[in-house]
Amino acid sequence: MASTDGGAVRTDGGGSSCSSPSVISDRNLPRANTMPGGTGNVEISGTSSGPQNLERSRSERRRQNLQTGTTVQLFNENISDKKKLKMINQIATVKDDGTVEVQVPSNIEPAPFNVEYEDAHSDVVDEEPLESTDLQYIPPLQIVILIVGTRGDVQPFIAIGKRLQDYGHRVRLATHANFKEFVLTAGLEFYPLGGDPKILAEYMVKNKGFLPSAPSEIPVQRKQIKEIIFSLLPACKDPDMDSGIPFKADAIIANPPAYGHTHVAEALKVPIHIFFTMPWTPTSEFPHPLSRVKQPAGYRLSYQIVDSMIWLGIRDIINEYRKKKLKLRPVTYLSGSQGSASDVPHGYIWSPHLVPKPKDWGPKIDVVGFCFLDLASNYLPPEELVKWIEAGERPIYVGFGSLPVQEPQKMTQIIVEALDITRQRGIINKGWGGLGNLAEPKESIYLLDNVPHDWLFLQCKAVVHHGGAGTTAAGLKAACPTTVVPFFGDQPFWGERVHARGVGPPPIPVDQFTLPKLVDAIKYMLDPKVKEQAVELAKAMESEDGVNGAVTAFFKHLPRRVPSEEVPQGPTSGFMAELLGPVKRCLGCS
Repeated sequence: MASTDGGAVRTDGGGSSCSSPSVISDRNLPRANTMPGGTGNVEISGTSSGPQNLERSRSERRRQNLQTGTTVQLFNENISDKKKLKMINQIATVKDDGTVEVQVPSNIEPAPFNVEYEDAHSDVVDEEPLESTDLQYIPPLQIVILIVGTRGDVQPFIAIGKRLQDYGHRVRLATHANFKEFVLTAGLEFYPLGGDPKILAEYMVKNKGFLPSAPSEIPVQRKQIKEIIFSLLPACKDPDMDSGIPFKADAIIANPPAYGHTHVAEALKVPIHIFFTMPWTPTSEFPHPLSRVKQPAGYRLSYQIVDSMIWLGIRDIINEYRKKKLKLRPVTYLSGSQGSASDVPHGYIWSPHLVPKPKDWGPKIDVVGFCFLDLASNYLPPEELVKWIEAGERPIYVGFGSLPVQEPQKMTQIIVEALDITRQRGIINKGWGGLGNLAEPKESIYLLDNVPHDWLFLQCKAVVHHGGAGTTAAGLKAACPTTVVPFFGDQPFWGERVHARGVGPPPIPVDQFTLPKLVDAIKYMLDPKVKEQAVELAKAMESEDGVNGAVTAFFKHLPRRVPSEEVPQGPTSGFMAELLGPVKRCLGCS
């Protein structure tokens, strides 16, 4: 799934129905990935280039030629699906820890960016800032936002939806039933999507985001992804389930873990704009967040490997959906963000002061800034919490949102002891993980359930969390030094970005969460120089309005109406066909 405030809920796994045994190795590599948004962790490393390797055998040289050519060939849509599967199988190995290692020779330089592996996103960097975009008047539209994930994935899209409403558009936010009240309270229309984010999160944490721990789990997670995909079309065209008011989408906004979103856009012939809280477009500047890459030469390749494995896990579900529900021809080739040429615009929801837009991303790609939903202004904190905060030094926040914790009692003990050793007060968010079960109350520890981060983090001196994009953004906005304890997915990526920016220690993977490491992390965050860096970043972020950036990007990339056409009045079902014309190409269609 996506980055969440449970981070992203991503799953994978896959069954034998997803790939041909004759193509895949006996380790069954492409089993991974039948769940939204993730392959778990793909590791790409280099092989030694020392003197002992100067005289390579003929087979080694042949293998090297294969590897250097693979980067280009995997991006070539003229090469068959079966051949691409063979390529992946020849260069990738499933490790015992559930990662996939792809061998990239250490003497290979990053390939120059050229037309052979250029996609439609990457023509040239668009230097025009979104703020300077001259937008024509756009008549009222019916817009559906399709979001798969946990609360942290949904929250920025509520902010975007509210801003679109301010412009006079009708907005339906379609996501999991768990978040109906959250969406309706914000004033948006709601429509339920399939899938239970809590089940997805539990699966991901248990399986380290990759291979199922037991064959019996494969049907469970495949059932979840199928429920999500098959619920997308009704979300775009069925009446409101409570009021019965008709609805038919004129345009679609979605995040990648919905996976059927581009196919629905193709069937309905409406524009689609993809927004995400983590990188999903190939770049040579950093690897895919769901991969582990040691060599820059493998950065771009990592996106195709991840994308290919996702497609291997879900292609049977997608094609069943296309045939049975969308009445479209099945897709027979690798069909994902890099599987075919695409002119679908993408907007990335993070601060360019934390991760600047890569130089090889073209004009259809925008980095819009973090999208914050103002919850603090209407929040009235419990009097007991306010009194506790005012009774001593600012506390350190520790919480892992909607992610289930494997051993909550042990983790709670580590947190409490680390705070005692460093003489710090602490707020522990119990979350879905069940943290904070203390043998007896402690004056230095406050236990709470969900509190708006934009209010709470302003009361804290530092924060420790899972590294979901939304939680990371809230901590940095509040100028809090940050320790990321990643569970899976893109969370290690955000932990590394935080450390690289100087506002937190190196991330502590959840399975390496120990008392000494947490103590060291807290001491790191208490360094005045780290606080200075955090304040500097927070000030830079003050000038950003990610919600406005996202809405502006959406308007900017809508296909323009021919000026001589008569503007229809009001949002009608056939409106976009006249105003915007059909989408020429979308992800997953030729």
